[in-house]
Amino acid sequence: MTPNNPLRAALWMMIAVLSFTAMALAGRALGPYHDTLEILFFRPLVGIVIVLAIGGLAGTLGQIQTTRLGLHGLRNSFHFAGQNLWFYAVTVLPLAQVFALEFTTPIWVALLSPLFLGERLTGTRIGAATLGFLGVLIVAQPQAMTISWGVVAGASCALAFAGTYMTTKGLARHESTTSILFWLAIMQAMMGAVAVFADGRVALPTGDTLPLLILIGCCGLLSHYCITTALHLAPATIVAPFEFVRLPLAAFIGFLFYEERLGAAIFLGAALVLSANFINIRAERRPPHRTP
Repeated sequence: MTPNNPLRAALWMMIAVLSFTAMALAGRALGPYHDTLEILFFRPLVGIVIVLAIGGLAGTLGQIQTTRLGLHGLRNSFHFAGQNLWFYAVTVLPLAQVFALEFTTPIWVALLSPLFLGERLTGTRIGAATLGFLGVLIVAQPQAMTISWGVVAGASCALAFAGTYMTTKGLARHESTTSILFWLAIMQAMMGAVAVFADGRVALPTGDTLPLLILIGCCGLLSHYCITTALHLAPATIVAPFEFVRLPLAAFIGFLFYEERLGAAIFLGAALVLSANFINIRAERRPPHRTP
């Protein structure tokens, strides 16, 4: 049974939020030099080195299992597709718009987790997810959004990431974080190799791009470690909405570094997003009602 510790899960998710944001900034900077397939090939190579090094030092490599390779493969297929779409979107759209499109993921998680994970879909969870999504819509202002391949990619990655959450939660019930991250790095590297060498053209890292590729590899692995740990501590319907916090953060960074618009809608939407997560945490920490 999953421990119910939403506050600790929230802390891990905040670290994941910062890691994802740093990865988005590095991915945008790499856009002129490497396509998304190249980024997703080099990234897991860094991850393999980190997992083996840290797992070896911690003595957890013996926890790596081979009994659920099919579920690992499904998880990493979802994630590989989602990451390709996501990295493409961050190179052609404002960061806040990308994250707003992506943040339909918790809605999909809330709807699908009762079907595939057996988690309860309570009124509080539905209300919090709806409130957070309303905040996303206020920031994204979809009525002003021009349909483009970038918009399609940003919206499509949300469903793929929902599949990643579902399968990660399923694995977290039976396997350690080290095992999940090991197969993440190995399978993502294999998928990236097949995809990147398909056209026979690969741009090798340079002195300028190598540090950014290493940063993406480190942040990618750290974010997955944090999410997997959070899913060990709380239900997926609680963990997923914390990703909403990335939206106001991305909007602020876009304003600082890319001259992207920062208006009243950003602050209103951010307030709704943070309120939704506060409601979720408070509801989950409340002792269950006992009938006398």
